[in-house]
Amino acid sequence: MSHSVTSILSQIRSYQTQMGQPAALNPLAEAPRSNALPGTVLDAPQVQPASFTETLRGAIAGVNDAQQKSGALAKAFELGEPGADLAKVMVASQQSQIAFRATVEVRNRLVQAYQDVMNMPL
Repeated sequence: MSHSVTSILSQIRSYQTQMGQPAALNPLAEAPRSNALPGTVLDAPQVQPASFTETLRGAIAGVNDAQQKSGALAKAFELGEPGADLAKVMVASQQSQIAFRATVEVRNRLVQAYQDVMNMPL
């Protein structure tokens, strides 16, 4: 069970890197590198880590975007629009399905953790 969850989380991470994380979730992605000398460490600005709420909202927005993209491609394919081939539709559909399943799995894990904490004896 834990292996499958770990596998799903690694898929989510790879999906995020493929789709590109928003700047709010990856503040060092646009760190200035123009004045850096080779072999030196950049003085990274002190950035507050994203809160749990912001991270959760970003993840849910990413899943929603994937589902919207999948729906738009499917509709374009059904209408026979050029550039909307079956392969693109199927890939987008599978990506949105995997993202949604991973989100549901994370939700289930959070609910289970909450229930475990609430059932702890005082």
